[in-house]
Amino acid sequence: MAAPSQRAMMDEPGYEARAFAEALAWRARQLKRPGLWDTATRATQDRINRAIPERVHKIVTAAVQQMTRAILTGADWTTARPLAEGSLQVREDQVRARIEFYRTTASVEGGVAGAGGFLLAAADFPALMAIKVKMLFEIAALYGYSGRAPNERLVILRLFQLAYSSARHRPEALAALEAAMRAPAAHGGILKTFDWRKFQLEYRDYIDVAKLAQLLPLIGAPIGAVVSWRLTQRLAQAAMNAYRLRLLYDQDPA
Repeated sequence: MAAPSQRAMMDEPGYEARAFAEALAWRARQLKRPGLWDTATRATQDRINRAIPERVHKIVTAAVQQMTRAILTGADWTTARPLAEGSLQVREDQVRARIEFYRTTASVEGGVAGAGGFLLAAADFPALMAIKVKMLFEIAALYGYSGRAPNERLVILRLFQLAYSSARHRPEALAALEAAMRAPAAHGGILKTFDWRKFQLEYRDYIDVAKLAQLLPLIGAPIGAVVSWRLTQRLAQAAMNAYRLRLLYDQDPA
C-alpha cells in the first residue's frame, strides 16, 4: 500500500490523523480492567460453564470449529480481490457502505429468527456468524489484505475473538491479534493449534443473554433485529480500528 503521505493527498485534511487517533483510543479501551458488572457477569458465566458436562463442551467446540472453518473457506471464495489502490478515506468510505449492508442483513436475519421461535433461533447462530465473517473478509479486502492465506484467516479469527471477548480476556485477545497482524507469515501455522474451545466459549458467553431474549413471545422479533444489528456493529467497529492499527504497524514494524 502507499505511504501515508501519498494516501493523504486524496483525503480530507486531517482524515488519516483522526482515523489513527480513533484506533489508538479504541486500543486503549481494550486494555481497561473489568468493571464490577463485567466481573459479576463473568463469574456467573464461569459457574454455568463449569456445570455443563465436559462431553457437551467437546461436542459444541468441534461443531463450532467445523462450522467456522467452512464459513472461512466459503467467505474467501466469494470475496472480491484486495483493493490495491486508494487513500485511507476512499477505502473507509467503501468499508462503511459494506458495513451498512451487513448490519441491515444481520438485523433482518435476527428479526426473522426472533419471530420464528426456538427452531429459527437455533439456526440463527450459524447464519449470523456467516454474515459477520463474510463482512470481515470484505473489510480486509478493502484495506488491501486477502483472506485466502492461512495467516490472514488467523488475523480474521483473532479479530472476531477480540470483538466478543469479555473484559477479562480482551488484553490477551488484543495481544494475540497484534502479534498476528505484525508478523502474519510467522503465525500462519498457529491456525492448526488454534484454541477453538476458548473461541466458542467467549463468543457464546458474550451473545447468550441477548440472544435468549429472542425466544420471548411477541417481542422476540424486534429484540432479535436490534441485537443482531449491535453485534454486527461491534465487530465492524473493531475491524476498522484493527486494520487502521495494522496500517500503522506496516509502516513501522518495530
